[in-house]
Amino acid sequence: MTPRILHSEACMAEGAEWLAAAHPPFARALELCGPPPLRRRGDGFEALVGAIVSQQVSVASARAIAAKLQAADLVTAAHYAAASEEHLRANGLSRQKARYIKALAEAAIDFDALREAPEDEIVATLTAVPGIGRWTAEIYVMFSLGRADTFAPNDLALQEAARLLFDLPERPKEKPMRAMAEAWTPWRTVAAGMLWHYYHHAKSREGIT
Repeated sequence: MTPRILHSEACMAEGAEWLAAAHPPFARALELCGPPPLRRRGDGFEALVGAIVSQQVSVASARAIAAKLQAADLVTAAHYAAASEEHLRANGLSRQKARYIKALAEAAIDFDALREAPEDEIVATLTAVPGIGRWTAEIYVMFSLGRADTFAPNDLALQEAARLLFDLPERPKEKPMRAMAEAWTPWRTVAAGMLWHYYHHAKSREGIT
């Protein structure tokens, strides 16, 4: 079965309405926050480089490093594969991130084929690369590939939002969060969007940004 792709804000609204009709807590989130935005981004090598660069640094720092890499003409997998670790570090990457990105460049992933692959295969392919964990792979499937029915249960904001919205006694860990999300098929990506949306609403109401 070909997976549904989220192409527009109308897709997000459709999924949000379905979730609200099926699950009263999502109806409350939809009333408070409206449908979540479409968060599509590019796919392929460059998108994963961005994900690695962004690990454990601020958004501003990640943007600065990305700009420095681009200015140094470090863009394609071939550029990174040919670059020395010293050159990568001189352009803003830590030793660890330089190694991760070189490993990604040398993995020679067929990103065109990945667009059509089953989710389990995508996750297995990406997590075989050092520096890419399951969370990063699932976020890639959700936002770079636009799959409508993917979830990242290890995301702390999703876990906390689920606790708040569903009035749970404690924040669900990865395994129960994954099981809980099964009920939100075929719109788990939209459910994640609604939870993130609700999380930011709840935290801003508490004076937390």
